[in-house]
Amino acid sequence: MRIVDVCALYAPRGGGVKTYVDYKLQAGAAAGHEIIILAPSGSHQAVEAHGDGRIMMVPARHFPLDRRYSYFDDEERLHAMLDALQPDLVEAASPWASASMVARWRGNAPRALIMHADPLSAYAYRWFGSVLRRETIDRGFEWFWSHLRRLDQSFDLIVSACDSLTQRLESGRLERVVTVPMGVEPGWFSPTRRNERLRARLLERCGLGPDATLLVGAGRHAPEKRWPMVIEAVTVAGYSRPVGLVLVGDGRDRARVRRAAANNPHIQLLAPIRDRAALAELLASADALVHGSEAETFCMIAAEARASGLPVIVPDEGGAPDQARGRGGLLYKAGQAESLAATILDFVRNDPEQQRRRSAALAASVTTMDDHFNQLFALYAQLPSRQSHAA
Repeated sequence: MRIVDVCALYAPRGGGVKTYVDYKLQAGAAAGHEIIILAPSGSHQAVEAHGDGRIMMVPARHFPLDRRYSYFDDEERLHAMLDALQPDLVEAASPWASASMVARWRGNAPRALIMHADPLSAYAYRWFGSVLRRETIDRGFEWFWSHLRRLDQSFDLIVSACDSLTQRLESGRLERVVTVPMGVEPGWFSPTRRNERLRARLLERCGLGPDATLLVGAGRHAPEKRWPMVIEAVTVAGYSRPVGLVLVGDGRDRARVRRAAANNPHIQLLAPIRDRAALAELLASADALVHGSEAETFCMIAAEARASGLPVIVPDEGGAPDQARGRGGLLYKAGQAESLAATILDFVRNDPEQQRRRSAALAASVTTMDDHFNQLFALYAQLPSRQSHAA
């Protein structure tokens, strides 16, 4: 099967979607599929070979709010590329304009929309959730729900990575949503990578001794990640117990993140870690992961932390709580620093080492990307074959 992924959220320098795409190329080849990624590029057209698959960078405009990303702005060019590639199945990786472009393509191949983004949680619910009920916000954004319902009728599948997002989409009257849980990249994340010397060095960088609690966070510095709120909560918890935070990442919100952390010597900001082994060792060597975003469709970093044997402290909305419920994690009220601070203190006061051992015992049960793609490709194989690829 030739699968063409119109991947509007791909950033060559990193991110959860890039991790997903890189492994999809391997998993597709292993399953006998040819994977072609069409990714928008703000620079020039290029083709990167990846075994039997490839990434085709398509000239496009930079996204104005985050120049690491670009967006498809030439529908005619995109349709011409799909015509030339003759896919057996087309994926769209974003529910925005590129999905509408794929929906309007006149080809006969089945289509799947992968919900890598949850715009309502990332923007509308975050902006207005403190003053309006969610039902009221949904009514105000009925134009977006109508857009999603049109996509639902144009695509054969809407693929959601977690049950909570599936339930919300179905309550918005989408009819073709299927939950296919995402997973972690196998072979990297494990409790066996724990390094007590690294833990001691990180706590020392935070100005704390080995008896303190070491929290880790990782992700883009973007408003929806709520890192200043996380920093505020860690600071408040630190007045009662010694707590350090190592925060890995960068992004357009870096100035706000740095200002938030500036007056707390127990918080250290680290650059993004591209080396998977180094990231796996860092995660396994902490005491718990803390996360701030309720806009996750899956929360890859929480899954990687679980696979590393860490308890996760995550908000009670979005995809992140699926990583905590029944799995040794802790939930706090989304968007509320006071609730997060209280939850951190609950964790610290209730034998963090014992909680970590329980989480380590569950690490092997974390879903992998192999599981995810096996299920996804099996779903694709069941779709009506409306055309055969002509070699």
